[in-house]
Amino acid sequence: MSARPRVEVVLKRSSWRKWVEEENDPHVRRLIAADDETVRRMRPGHREHAETVEEVRRALQTLGATVRWHEHPHTFRVTGACDLVVTVGGDGTLLAASHGLGPGVPLLGVNSAPRFSVGFFCAARKGRVRAALEGALAGTLRRTTLTRMRVARNGEALHERVLNEALFCHQSPAATSRYILRLAQGGRTLAREEQKSSGIWVGPAAGSTAAQRSAGGRVLPLSSRKLQFVVREPYRADGHALEVARGLVGEGQVLHLKNKMRHARLFLDGDHIVHEIAIGDVVTMRRSDEPLVVLGLSRGRQSA
Repeated sequence: MSARPRVEVVLKRSSWRKWVEEENDPHVRRLIAADDETVRRMRPGHREHAETVEEVRRALQTLGATVRWHEHPHTFRVTGACDLVVTVGGDGTLLAASHGLGPGVPLLGVNSAPRFSVGFFCAARKGRVRAALEGALAGTLRRTTLTRMRVARNGEALHERVLNEALFCHQSPAATSRYILRLAQGGRTLAREEQKSSGIWVGPAAGSTAAQRSAGGRVLPLSSRKLQFVVREPYRADGHALEVARGLVGEGQVLHLKNKMRHARLFLDGDHIVHEIAIGDVVTMRRSDEPLVVLGLSRGRQSA
């Protein structure tokens, strides 16, 4: 590491900042004025976040770091020499920023509003920032290597750094998803089934506590190098269950989804990255060659 550590800080833009300060949304402002329960947490969450950003700023200044600040997590990319990336927000901020990191750059998450955010992957939190940053720069924080997923369409890579999950489904949530699932290794087919469902979740271990689990999947250890797929609301023809409603994609294996819908969509790590999938297209998913290093995850998170 250089004498002056080089740090990239990626900030969440709070709902208050986006909807009230920047967009000046009249409907949101009316709800706030009426103290409506749907927006009641917006202002205190924003205040906590702003205080944490200032705490991070002071800590990095004290530690002598050279810092670059970024306010758009979904477009963030590491483009030069960097010793550490710090996200200030919650798991959504960390997830978005992770797409901009290659396999060699460590990532530290700071939960900026712990009263309002889970922060599963965030090792630091408001009020405890300095010690975590010092440990990250000194190399004393635990390093956890998380598997990411490579997604391709007709052999062309769409994304090499999917951390949570992909959702493959019809463009309308009310319509049936139709596709052919095939699990293969080398030139050998391990499983194949034509399916109807509400779509299918596919992702690495980091996402197994979220959508995969909610859909009935297993929670995988964070150290797992496998992917998991879970079919959402499978259609049971004549009362018979699907034979391949969920499973694991192991080392050297590839999951193929051949689309039978005219209007399908592929969502990667949430709703910001969306691809149109045409009928006959084949989407493939396998373990990426670009893992992510996250700092400071506790042993409890390791086995979650």
